[in-house]
This record gives sequence, structure tokens and C-alpha cells, in this order.
Amino acid sequence: MAEYVFGANILENLTTGMYQDSKVIYREYIQNSCDQIDKAVQTGILNPGEGKVEIWLDFKKRSVCIEDNATGISAALFEKTLGNIADSDKKVGEDKGFRGIGRLCGLAYCRELIFTSSVKGEDVISIMYCDAMKMRNLIDEHVRGKKHTASDILHAINRFETQKTDDIDSHYFRVDLVEINNENTDLLDFQQIKDYLSFVAPVPYQNSFYYRSDIYKHANELGVQIDEYVIALNGEQIFKKYMTILKESSGNKYDDIFGVYFKDFFDENDELYAWMWIGLSKFQKNIPKINQMRSLRLRKGNIQIGSEDALQKLFKEDRGNSYYIGEVFAISKELIPNSQRDYFNENTARAAFECDLRKYFNEELYKVYYNGSAFNSAYKKIDTFEKKESDFQEKEVKGLFIDKEHRESEYKAILELKNEADTAQAKIEKIKNSASDLMSKVIDRIEADRPQELQPKPAKSIEQPVPDKITPEQPVPDKITPRTVKLTTYSRGEQKLISKIFGIILKATDSDTAERIISMIENELQ
Repeated sequence: MAEYVFGANILENLTTGMYQDSKVIYREYIQNSCDQIDKAVQTGILNPGEGKVEIWLDFKKRSVCIEDNATGISAALFEKTLGNIADSDKKVGEDKGFRGIGRLCGLAYCRELIFTSSVKGEDVISIMYCDAMKMRNLIDEHVRGKKHTASDILHAINRFETQKTDDIDSHYFRVDLVEINNENTDLLDFQQIKDYLSFVAPVPYQNSFYYRSDIYKHANELGVQIDEYVIALNGEQIFKKYMTILKESSGNKYDDIFGVYFKDFFDENDELYAWMWIGLSKFQKNIPKINQMRSLRLRKGNIQIGSEDALQKLFKEDRGNSYYIGEVFAISKELIPNSQRDYFNENTARAAFECDLRKYFNEELYKVYYNGSAFNSAYKKIDTFEKKESDFQEKEVKGLFIDKEHRESEYKAILELKNEADTAQAKIEKIKNSASDLMSKVIDRIEADRPQELQPKPAKSIEQPVPDKITPEQPVPDKITPRTVKLTTYSRGEQKLISKIFGIILKATDSDTAERIISMIENELQ
């Protein structure tokens, strides 16, 4: 039987063609390190919490170093483990990495890729040099017609050596990317990499995220663990950047995360296969992109699957996911990340997972952000009416109407606002009557915040009783004392002219602007 040949293009598919974002190399190497840290703890090489992954960026030398203090690879297994492709002994569904191809990803982005390792008890350091530039040149030759097999290229670019060491207690695995390609400078951008790892990597929540203790408590009650590791970038530990403040695009605060809500998903055998937490806010609008934590993010082994929009397709509206912050933790071993880790492999477990999440997103979460937005909008209409009604009453008492026509115009506008406010109040009651437990928490927060933020303040300068509330039956006075009557230093004819000017200003602009202009004129004339 003829030997099957794997052409050079298979290496291109596993390196330059595998990922759309160069930053995924950090995720690939970190997940391998985390698996080895777990094994180091299991075998007693490390105590829980001692494992660490350190990443060093050197912009001047254009180099990246990623090193862990886990098990390392023994000298006897080093060449076989790193030389073979897709021959990993990791367990599918349990280990974070398992295909045995992730280590190749760095070949697409540097001149040379170097792996170095040592294990506890051995006096040998094992090193593998991979000529990444040569690999890309050979693949290019293959595309142009000079054929190479994948095996030919691997033998041409890989070189192994060992070095003696006196430090037999050391145990580590290090990846060095030497001379990062000019077109991949983003791999050396500290802030970009920090932001990327802050949501992709399996790291703890930052201490300022108050509700992290509630999340840990819920995981504890479910009997599941959120895998977290010490990962440092140029000596600075990385944390998940969740916060309790939501900001406008301008950077100003507009809302708070006031709590977290949990939803657990069980299969037909009552086995937990996923769970999630949601940040509770007043859901005034979809969260601006300046809030890096926005969207429900999908995680397996506490490593993010795909980007922030991996779950967006499960919402009936594209905007749905951007109303939320939170995480969906996949637990089932049958939910297996695909080779690019941007989603799960197609199987019955994934189909059931999508079915249950889609139902929850579109029957519960859709109503929450839709009704939350409607609830906020309804109260704004009520508050707008109450503020305008108060302003109208104040003008009535103080004699601030220009003339009868001005008074009638504002009165009609108040009646229109009243109708809108009545409709809004009916909407509020309808939402309250059908509210779920989650929606009720949002409603309670909105109503608790209203007295401080939105209630109209009574005018302090009103000395006489305020007229009754505005009603459609309220009679229109036969005569309005003109506002210009206060300008006592001017003749009646001059007052009429000034009043006419005030009327023109009212017609030429909105009422608030007109009031400011008229008040300024009054101050100048008095």
C-alpha cells in the first residue's frame, strides 16, 4: 500500500492559516501551561496557587517569552512530544488543550521559535529550535510548484539540542518568539495584550469587582470550580477587568452594575452542563463599546471561546448581547472547543446547549432589556410631564407668560405630555404585573434610584399657593397679565414692543432657549 503524503500546505493551515488574530498565540501557549500546572499540582511538584505563567515583551529586541513553572518535559520525551503533530495524550473535554497543534501557532509570526524545558530531578535542559522563516519560504516554494511534504519541511526547520545544568530542582517550559514580524507588531503592544488577556485568559476577577464573591459562592454551591491562574505580563499580574460602573462613550458614568443574577442549565439527566452570571443594571440602553467588559462571554475551562460576540447569534436581535455583561461557563465534557477555539464542535451536546440558551436569551433576557428600556423610557415621560407641569405652574404664579397666546400654547403642550405620561404609567403597571424574578430586581432598582435622580424640585421662589394639577377641564383665564408689566421704567407702548419681540423669540426657537434669551433681555432692561 502506498504511503500517504501530507503536503506542505497542511503546515500553512496549522500556522499562518489557522487564526485570524495573531494575539491568539498567547491563548494557545497559556492553555498548554495551565494544563501542565494542573498536572504539577496533582503530582505534588507544585502546591495549589504556586503555578505561574510569565509573559515578557521586549519591543526593542522584538521578542516574546512565555514561561511557566509547571512539569516541564523530560529529556527522553522532549523530541517526540514536540516533534510530532496532533499526537497529544491530553484528554478531550477535560484538558484545556488536546489536539497537539497549538504550539505551532508561533511559527507564523516570528523569525525563529524556540522551546526550552527542564524537569525536576534531571540535570538536562532540552531545547528545540524552529526556523520559522525557512518554513514560510519552503511553503511558498511548494505553492509555486516546487513540491515539499510536511515531513520534509519539519526535518528542515527543526533542530534539537541538550545542555547540562546543575539546577536539578528546576522545572519549567519556555517559549521564545525571536524577531517578531514587522507586520505583527501588535504582539509587542503591552496594552493591547493586557486588554486581550484580561478577558481571554483564565485569571481571577480584579478586587474592585465587588460581586466576584457572589460568583465564587454560586460556583461553590454548584460544586464546580472556576479555574484561575497567576498570569503576569512584564511582571504585572493580569485580572479580569470587570467593574461596577458603566460609562458613556465620552467616559462619563451613566449606570451601575448593582448585583449579579445566575442561571443554571441541566440536561435530561439533571446533570449540570453550563451556568452563567449576568450583571444587573437598569438596562437604559445597549452598553457602549468603551466598556470592554460588555457582552455575555462564552468560556470553557475559564478560557474565553471566540470573541465577545460568540453568543450573539443566539439572540433574536443583533443588539441583544450588547445590553449585558456576564459569562457563560460550559461544564459538559461533550462541549468541545473546535480547533480555532472560536466555538464548539458540532454534536448533540452543542445542539442542546444552543437550544436552551436561545430559549433563555429570547424568552427571558430579551424581555428584560426590552422592558428595562421601556420602563426607563416610561418614567422619563412621566418626569418630563411633571417637570413641565411644575414649570407651567410657576409661570402662572409669577406671571411669566408673554401673552394669552403664549399661555394657551404651553397649556396645550402640557396636555399632550400628560396624555403621554398617562400612557407611560399604564405601560409601567403592565410590565410590573408580568415581571419575572430577574425583571423585578431591575424594576426595584429603577424605582429606588428615581427619588434621588429624577424627581422634579419645587420652585423655592413661589410664595403663593400653587394652582391645582393640570387637567383638560382647567379654565383658561380671560386675561393674562403680560410679563412686561414688571418693566415699570418703560412706557406702555415700549412694553408692547418688548412683548412683541418676546413673542417672536418664542416662535423662533424652543421654549427652554427662548426662556433663557428672554430672561437675559429682562435682566439687561431692568
